[in-house]
Amino acid sequence: MKKVLILSGSPRKGGNSDILCDQFAKGALEMGNEVEKIRVAEKKIAPCTGCYFCKNSGGRCALNDDMGDILQKIIDCDVLVLSSPVYFYSMCAQLKTVIDRTVARWTEIANKDLYYITTAAEDDEDTMDGTIACMHGFAMCIDGYDEKGILYGKGVQEKGEVVNRPELMQIAYEMGMSVR
Repeated sequence: MKKVLILSGSPRKGGNSDILCDQFAKGALEMGNEVEKIRVAEKKIAPCTGCYFCKNSGGRCALNDDMGDILQKIIDCDVLVLSSPVYFYSMCAQLKTVIDRTVARWTEIANKDLYYITTAAEDDEDTMDGTIACMHGFAMCIDGYDEKGILYGKGVQEKGEVVNRPELMQIAYEMGMSVR
């Protein structure tokens, strides 16, 4: 059994990437894993100020918000799922803020299996390159990371539209089932 943490960056509850996170969770749970999904847009997470208070305080951030608990969960999980809709060919601000705030204890984040879930209205081949590059950039800072899967949810714009794309729903579910 693995401890799975899903960070759903979608600002829309029931949005396309959020729904795919639920499908991933369903598959991972069916395989007997412990799964938690955090909708980061529902948390109080301020942007990193670059003050480096954390450097001199044992990793404690000067900002007192929900990020401390989320960061501990990131450190403790075995599998980390990063999910974001594509905004202007990059990841959404909500997920990027979480990633930036890991700076307080980033060296403690290690040995993670990583999955990426992205959605976009466009369906061009390069639509998600910037978003995936941001996720991969974070991964490169993790000792012992293993990128296990990427879901490219192209061509979905309207909230919930992804439920009409059974192939995307199946991919998310199977990615979750692959967690062992």
